[in-house]
Amino acid sequence: MSEQTPEHNLLTEDVRELLRLITQTDITELSLERGDAKIHVKRTPYAVAAPVVVTSGVAAAPVAASSAETPVASIGQPITSPMVGTFYASPSPKDPAYVKVGDEVHPGDVIGIVEAMKMMNEIESEIHGRVAVIHVENSQPVEYGQVLISIVPLD
Repeated sequence: MSEQTPEHNLLTEDVRELLRLITQTDITELSLERGDAKIHVKRTPYAVAAPVVVTSGVAAAPVAASSAETPVASIGQPITSPMVGTFYASPSPKDPAYVKVGDEVHPGDVIGIVEAMKMMNEIESEIHGRVAVIHVENSQPVEYGQVLISIVPLD
């Protein structure tokens, strides 16, 4: 029977060092094996970006969330993401988008999908109105409460 020496085992100090590396660098995933001990650490990419306002296809500098939401509210009533995930504008890449700017929507109409943890969640309009602005691109990661589209009420 072979005797394990400390250099062949993962120590608490080793784990702390791995966690420090992953939080202080751009590393998103790391695996380490020593003897019979194995550790796999993975960081999700959701905790990174500040909101970015996009107009006329040109990206602006990141802005604070409070100033980014002010113009949105004046355009119409926002529909926000109920969860963190990935926004999809259509049911599949081959299908047309659920809505486009200028479309009339009614309560219950699907305006997009947010995928979260491999579950597709349909996002529905809660009001009758006309789509004024689509704030997110297809396949874009979205945060909880992020404005997806703005609708100008017609009733």
